[in-house]
Amino acid sequence: MPTILITGANRGIGLALTQRYRERGDRVIAVCRHSSAALAATGAQVEPGVDVTDDHAVAALAGRLAGQPIDVLVLNAGVLERDRLGEIDAAGLAAMRRQFEVNALAPLRVVQALAGNLGPGGRIGIITSRMGSMADNGSGGYYGYRASKAAVNAIGRSLAMDLRDRGIAVFLLHPGFVATDMVGGRGDIAPAQAAANLVARLDGLGPEQTGSFWHADGTPLPW
Repeated sequence: MPTILITGANRGIGLALTQRYRERGDRVIAVCRHSSAALAATGAQVEPGVDVTDDHAVAALAGRLAGQPIDVLVLNAGVLERDRLGEIDAAGLAAMRRQFEVNALAPLRVVQALAGNLGPGGRIGIITSRMGSMADNGSGGYYGYRASKAAVNAIGRSLAMDLRDRGIAVFLLHPGFVATDMVGGRGDIAPAQAAANLVARLDGLGPEQTGSFWHADGTPLPW
């Protein structure tokens, strides 16, 4: 039975991923700051109280999971703030820093802490966004979100290079515009369908594609 670890698992895409993997019989370690009734109902091993921006919390998680193999690590926790040029005050800059902490630095922190749990054939899926694509930016704005997602794309690519000799593959995955609380329920795809697409990509991509950037629907994305 494969073991899947998912961050940000208590709602939205993370919860839908947990449900999807559990439905097919996988063991899931669901990491979150606060659990939810829906998450508890999945039967996953819930690891609450883990703020992925907190070194001590992530180190404690790694300690609890020491010696437990992880087959797939899905780094899903994320935040989004809306900012526009001319309106970015001190609070806006603080929000940008928070997005970097959660969206870019936290995935690196978690991978570094749990790398020992991954063996040959292991996979890491970083849930990023096409809004982090330089080539795809035709509308501007969202400075903190775009920049933090571009940063995690660069981090993911470096992780792929550093881990490939160990047989561990890393993929950057855009889920689509998903109707979650983070975007106020707007979106053109339901979390369950996004999760199904993401699982299919993680199942289907091979080590020769490590470090690549994909839409969950199977379309390669530009950097």
